[in-house]
Amino acid sequence: MTISFSPPQTHGDSTLARRPWRDWLALGLLMFPVLLVAVDNTALTFALPAIARALEPTGLQLLWIIDAYPLVLAGLLVSMGSLGDRIGRRRLLVIGSMGFAGLSAATAFAPTAEWLVAGRAALGFFGAMLMPSTLSLIRNIFPEPNRRRLAVAIWAAGFSGGAALGPILGGWLVEHFWWGAVFLVAVPLMLPLLALGPALIPESRDPAPGKVDIPSILLSMLVMVPAVYGIKSVATEGPGPAGLATITFGLAMGVVFVRRQYRLEHPLLDMSLFRNRVFSMAISANILALFSFNGFILFLAQHLQLLEGMTPSAAGVAMIPALAATVAAGLVAVPLVRKVRPGYVVALGLAFSACGYSMVAFGNHDGGPSLLLAALLVLALGVGTAETISNDLILGSAPPAKSGAAAAISETGYEVGSLLGTAVLGSILTASYQQNLRLPAGLEAMLPGASLHNAGETLAGAVEAANLLPDSLAAAVRAAAAAAFDSGVHITAAIALVLMSTAAVLAAVVLRKVPKAT
Repeated sequence: MTISFSPPQTHGDSTLARRPWRDWLALGLLMFPVLLVAVDNTALTFALPAIARALEPTGLQLLWIIDAYPLVLAGLLVSMGSLGDRIGRRRLLVIGSMGFAGLSAATAFAPTAEWLVAGRAALGFFGAMLMPSTLSLIRNIFPEPNRRRLAVAIWAAGFSGGAALGPILGGWLVEHFWWGAVFLVAVPLMLPLLALGPALIPESRDPAPGKVDIPSILLSMLVMVPAVYGIKSVATEGPGPAGLATITFGLAMGVVFVRRQYRLEHPLLDMSLFRNRVFSMAISANILALFSFNGFILFLAQHLQLLEGMTPSAAGVAMIPALAATVAAGLVAVPLVRKVRPGYVVALGLAFSACGYSMVAFGNHDGGPSLLLAALLVLALGVGTAETISNDLILGSAPPAKSGAAAAISETGYEVGSLLGTAVLGSILTASYQQNLRLPAGLEAMLPGASLHNAGETLAGAVEAANLLPDSLAAAVRAAAAAAFDSGVHITAAIALVLMSTAAVLAAVVLRKVPKAT
């Protein structure tokens, strides 16, 4: 199979002779929005209690403070990726950076919960301009495959590093300043890009973009927003009618969207990209890698905090070695594909993920957190390997003119994989916990009805209920909840093990003809 690469970079309408040092400086600037988005995704969690105390939001408003940003972001990623192909990817990145920094400053001083919800939604709008632009610009700044592969590994490392930094930075800022400081981080992070980006980052765009189809943009929103909302609803409340209905509506709009793209002369999303088996399999591998990682983090965070008694920041610090392993694995994968076919490297990464889940599925969790943290380390090595090479295959297999759309699809895969990992594995874990929980008899007379109900719903509810009981009975409740939770962990790990093993085999077969790097 042959992979085509981009022509020389263009800055406006003139061709520039690029020097390597300028390329790497440009990559350094592109890392600022990557770090910002990654930090923003995880740091807000630690500001929520302070936000609740300061703004006194209702339960529904607190939910929208969390959900407004990812819903708008997911709904606009594809549209913004295609828009960058049309108007210029650097231009879109600069617009997004200015908007994100300005709105972050305004949101930091939100006087009401409604203001904060609106700010988060607007941040999702500008955030959707950032990530596809950074990845598509990398595709055009580094047309030579080996340098591009290293650049993509650094890009992925920045995303993982930001995710690791988010909980620690968020906790520190809230503790030493106030909740708004979490949003103000965006301002200094965007300044280097805005000051130096126009001079160091070359502009690139589709040379024959066609018109922007507004109905397609609206349809893409009607696909992603209901689907993402439904998945999050299923993850938090179980598979109820409302969540399933919104997912179904999103899928139906997806069918309408796809049919429209095939009819248009200049589609918003070129569906022919998916006819390329390498592109489609690489997207699938990316989704599954994030699926496995976020699903694991979901139950590990609960285990460390609720069963091991760690504080949130201590739990975040305990995960740092594994997140560092994600970064290291991505960088090691770059020279590895010169000796081993990329498809086998992706398959190897997915197989590592399967091994991590096998340690959980068949291991004993009673000996403290060491086994789960070791399993996370193995899983992280696999995720770092698989997502780095799959991202490179996504960019390398797409035509240069469509790199914005390809990057947007890759970013959408990140969002979908993360949400599915939480929703699917989280729902199975919750259902198994509820089915296997065996609380001691006689609690009805000792606990308020709400506390007893919550104990039967979640591990956190059981731990809170135990705090209201005498020591001996509290220990029995905690033991019963831990046993029920661990039974769910074993089941979800076994399911993820099967999925990751199957994906590893498929990647090895479908991607086997992709040549080694030269």
